[in-house]
Amino acid sequence: MPSGQQARAQAAAITPGGQPPGERPPGQDRAPVDRVHALFNGHHLSPGQRRIAQYLIDHLTEAAFLSITELAERVGVSQPSVTRFAVSLGFSGYPALRDVLQPIALSAVAGSPESREQVRRNELQAAVDAEIENLENVRRLLADTDQVLDIGRELARSVPLTVLGLRISAPLAEYFAYAARRIHPDVRVVTRGGSVAFDALLQSRAAGGAWVLAFAMPRHAKETLAALRAARSAGLRIALITDLTLGPLVDEADVVLTAGTGSRLVFDSYAAPGMLSAALLQAMADADPARTQARLESYEQVADQHGFFL
Repeated sequence: MPSGQQARAQAAAITPGGQPPGERPPGQDRAPVDRVHALFNGHHLSPGQRRIAQYLIDHLTEAAFLSITELAERVGVSQPSVTRFAVSLGFSGYPALRDVLQPIALSAVAGSPESREQVRRNELQAAVDAEIENLENVRRLLADTDQVLDIGRELARSVPLTVLGLRISAPLAEYFAYAARRIHPDVRVVTRGGSVAFDALLQSRAAGGAWVLAFAMPRHAKETLAALRAARSAGLRIALITDLTLGPLVDEADVVLTAGTGSRLVFDSYAAPGMLSAALLQAMADADPARTQARLESYEQVADQHGFFL
């Protein structure tokens, strides 16, 4: 069966506007309802899941824009049932399924390639629009600056500070650790799970560390949950940056900052988590201005001395 990522790749394929029908990729000329049917074909669905599928087919233009709570209420099922339905189709969850349904629904409303272009422009612009919304959510989160400043102070005081990010979250952890080392005396990054992560977390705690900053982006790996539980068992507190608002990862954290990922294209984008990371780095710098200034000046001197930059 096609994975959720494969379905996203097909739905978000970049095609130039104004192509004659015969030159469009296969499937683009199919009726919207047929395209939705194609998502469900070949999957063994329970009676409840068939009800969800039928509702999406019968009310496509409205249902594609409902939240998981609204869809569950309309169909008369539980929210976990909607999630399991999406997963059974190969998606990471309901938001990923909805991201595929929405352009199909808009094509049904538009009725023609020209009017659809007026509504959505193109899939790349739609992806940017979704990221703008993610950034707007972060903006609302940062309206209360006390929270991020408090977390920044705690992370700045934790020596060493451990930054954890496994699998797809590893680049976010690497970026944060790279920048944090400019203003913090001992930053340790953990990007491998299993016993390697467990050993690193124990060593951090033994060295006097108090906090772990963890990144957990979809698809959420089980080894991330194991690492968070290992950190807690070692006596470390956890600040978590994730797209989740509920679930076992959130349950393990002392502080949770949510930032959505862009999931309209075949690979996710991370503008909002990146912005939240930059805000936390700023809060860490503000927590000890003297130390920050001294370390930055020292770094610049070494960089200039050795000609690191052009």
